[in-house]
Amino acid sequence: MSRRKWWVIAALFTIVLLCGAAVILGYLRPSLKTYADADGVKMKFKTEGTSFLVYEDDEVWKEVFAKGVNLGATVPGHYPGELPATEEDYLRWFKQIDDMGANVIRVYTVHNPVFYSALVKYNRDKGDDPLYFMQGIWSPEEQLIERKDAYDEEIVQTFKAEISKAVAAVYGDINVEAKHGQSSGKYKVNAGKYLMAWHVGTEWDPTMVDNTNTVHKDVPRYEGSYFSGTKDASPFENWLASLLDHTAAEEQKYGWQHPMTFTNWVTTDVLEHPGEPLFEEDLVSVDARHVEPVNWDAGYFAAYHVYPYYPDFFRTDKTLQTIPDGNGGYNTYKAYLRKLKAAFEDMPIMVTEYGVPSSIGVSHHGPGGKDQGGHDEAEQGLVNVSLTQDIYDEGYSGAILFMWQDEWFKKTWNTMPFEIPADRRAFWLNVLTNEKMFGVLAMQPGKVEQITIDGDLSDWDKVPEGEVKTWSGTAPGVKNMKLTHDEAYLYIGMELEEAFDPERSKLFIGADTIPGGDIPKKELAGRTLTGGALETLIQLGQEDESQVTIAPSYDFHSRLYGKEGYWMLPGEEAKGTKDDPVVSGGSFHAWKLAISLLMNPPDTRFSHPFVDERVGMLKRGTSDPQSPDFNSLTAWQYQDRFVEMRIPWMLLGFGDPSSLQVLDYSPLQDKRTFSTITAEGIRLAPWIAQRSENNGQSASGSAESINLEEIEPYTWELWEATKYSERLKQSYYDMQDIFTRLSETERKPDAK
Repeated sequence: MSRRKWWVIAALFTIVLLCGAAVILGYLRPSLKTYADADGVKMKFKTEGTSFLVYEDDEVWKEVFAKGVNLGATVPGHYPGELPATEEDYLRWFKQIDDMGANVIRVYTVHNPVFYSALVKYNRDKGDDPLYFMQGIWSPEEQLIERKDAYDEEIVQTFKAEISKAVAAVYGDINVEAKHGQSSGKYKVNAGKYLMAWHVGTEWDPTMVDNTNTVHKDVPRYEGSYFSGTKDASPFENWLASLLDHTAAEEQKYGWQHPMTFTNWVTTDVLEHPGEPLFEEDLVSVDARHVEPVNWDAGYFAAYHVYPYYPDFFRTDKTLQTIPDGNGGYNTYKAYLRKLKAAFEDMPIMVTEYGVPSSIGVSHHGPGGKDQGGHDEAEQGLVNVSLTQDIYDEGYSGAILFMWQDEWFKKTWNTMPFEIPADRRAFWLNVLTNEKMFGVLAMQPGKVEQITIDGDLSDWDKVPEGEVKTWSGTAPGVKNMKLTHDEAYLYIGMELEEAFDPERSKLFIGADTIPGGDIPKKELAGRTLTGGALETLIQLGQEDESQVTIAPSYDFHSRLYGKEGYWMLPGEEAKGTKDDPVVSGGSFHAWKLAISLLMNPPDTRFSHPFVDERVGMLKRGTSDPQSPDFNSLTAWQYQDRFVEMRIPWMLLGFGDPSSLQVLDYSPLQDKRTFSTITAEGIRLAPWIAQRSENNGQSASGSAESINLEEIEPYTWELWEATKYSERLKQSYYDMQDIFTRLSETERKPDAK
């Protein structure tokens, strides 16, 4: 036999062996059991009565409770349309989500091909216990709000094209050309068998829905091949039926059926809320009961985003004050869930968004402290667990938590006016913007893993060379001061001449960023400040004293909501009243955020008072997650002569630290809009005031003088890229505990 023939035979033999091994391994690897009807159409999930069912290995349909988390498409330094997540990111997140006890991930829009290929790769060896996903399909939201007409031809065509793209992407059957702000690439991997359901659309603007119903009041009932509107369907609901029908028709091409839903929220729910002050929040209903599957065996369910603090009727509607919370108040969230569930007697219903953020900033108050923000990670976990339990106990078919990861690009109504320029939000983390911090996976700014706030400055030596600067000034009692920064904070490390004792003294650090400002005469206690004035003042002392305060002439809150802006604050903020903005014993204002705006009839059903909250308070503790004293909102700590702190950028007046933009003193444009100026940096002036200092005389008997012009500003290079690290929050482990405890398939199917 020639050598060439021998190599050919050997090669063929090897191929046969490899193929045989592949076949054997394929038989040994657990397969995902699916149901196929007489026409060969496959199903893994379906709805029946009020139950959401899964087809199990024993070829029996069993009720399943969807335990999940919403997954965003971005990381710090990027916006959603940039879709920067890599296979490594997805595989890491899938494992962590799986370990949390979740059985489903919800995505809002079509991700890049790597998401689907990574999910298939992750599930490849999991057999009958995969991690499923719920595919959202993004509506032309901005166009809908702008045009207020869902039947607009361009909107309909755009939405249907996105639906077709989503279905083809899930089944790995489309090449999408690159387009700014949208997912693209070659979708080659079929992820259809890991799909749990389709989730069409976004939260519906009530004014748009109401106008659509008015303009198209004569539209005929939609009758489709798979979904139709009922005889009671409104024009908007018929529009939704047509889109669900289009989704079903697109999926039918691939021989699969999955349950369908459309996105809904409390604002357009099917209930009446007599205690809601804002007309728009109870203007119109979008009713899932007015759409029905007519030839779709996988079925259909209702889905709602339900948060405990929005709309305001969770606080103001007495009809929800029926279930005591055990703390002297009422669990209005549970009462609402019960009412909503009772309205859906013939179909399953899921809560596909809920949760609270772990942020310093707050933007809405909720009963029982279930606020939108103002929680540390431990409190976030407790509230999220409580909400999850309520959803489960009230008979819902699923609870999908918002959110997996923190999202730096997000915005919130009460900090938006101060984040300037708006197109740079993703480059820094504003911890006063609660929307950025809903995640159970913390996206931490660059210095968090290098510097632990605990009063021990030894870890500052580990910061890369050149990133720590020494303060250039001198001050009585201050031996030295070091400064550094990251995407969220200015860090200050101080060594004093003597041990710091908040019982005996207060530590002040004045901050000067731009020309203007005020002199804090009371806080200076006889000292003189020359060469400028201050925009903000850091004050460290006892727990109720430690905070950042703001100069009266600079106070964003007073300017925006007082006479210069909305004119919602009391006309005369008299000293000593509850509306007094001046910090007790000082001359600067408390740093506040608006929580609720002043509105009265006829604009509202009843008076809606102005509410604000102080957010400049600085918590003393440790930022070390391994410490039993860890608090994620920690701002400062001291040990003997050493004091360490991290101060959020916005509290210092920055609209965008990445480009050194500071809000200025210019009059508001249109009484609503602030402007910024580029700062040189920050001049910091520290002093220590003994509590024995009275009547404007220093304890030493000799007046101290602080000249701001003699202090070099701390400054930095503009940044266009972010450094960040990931850390599972305390709330992650709380969710892991409850998701593990809640049974997935113990509930018996409802045969209704």
